[in-house]
Amino acid sequence: MKRYIVEFIGTFFLVFTVGMAVHSGSPLAPLAIGASLMVMIFAGGHISGGHFNPAVTLAVWLRGKLPVKDVVPYWLAQLAAGLVAGLLVVKLHGHPVLGAASHGLRSSLAVEFLFTFALAWVVLQTATAKGTLDNSFYGLAIGFTVLAGAVAVGGISGGAFNPAVGLGVVIMGFEKIGQLWVYLGADLAGGAAAALAFKALTED
Repeated sequence: MKRYIVEFIGTFFLVFTVGMAVHSGSPLAPLAIGASLMVMIFAGGHISGGHFNPAVTLAVWLRGKLPVKDVVPYWLAQLAAGLVAGLLVVKLHGHPVLGAASHGLRSSLAVEFLFTFALAWVVLQTATAKGTLDNSFYGLAIGFTVLAGAVAVGGISGGAFNPAVGLGVVIMGFEKIGQLWVYLGADLAGGAAAALAFKALTED
């Protein structure tokens, strides 16, 4: 149960930071989001693994570092955190005046898949691989992967790379409900692909 609570806490602060930072309109919003993920991973990684993302949980399970019995509870904790964070941001700020963003389907699918692959690949290589065992940089590497993705392709897809974040931003009104299926399908596919690439390319 402790691991599930930690997954809820970390995911909550990630999604809450997304909403509050975007509402702020600051150009530093991507940095705040990446930093939030980084510090939550450093805080909770030793307890739950610090996934805070259903796509990462899928990747870690496929890689063989998470028991199958924990997959659904992790997902439920992460999605519940995204829901609660989304509702709290709406309570504090309301919905955005300009309404939900519009994104091209093919381009959204492509960049969400690619940067979720990158995120899960970095997680697996820095937090689960024998060659980087007991390192102290994994949280920074993972957080900066999200920062890089948000800056590079946030305008194309919304830059979720995480179904829990996707749920949160839809609830907040930043994205249309149809975009949630992109965040579910492309992001889970990206996580699965990263696990397959890890197993094929990494000696462990």
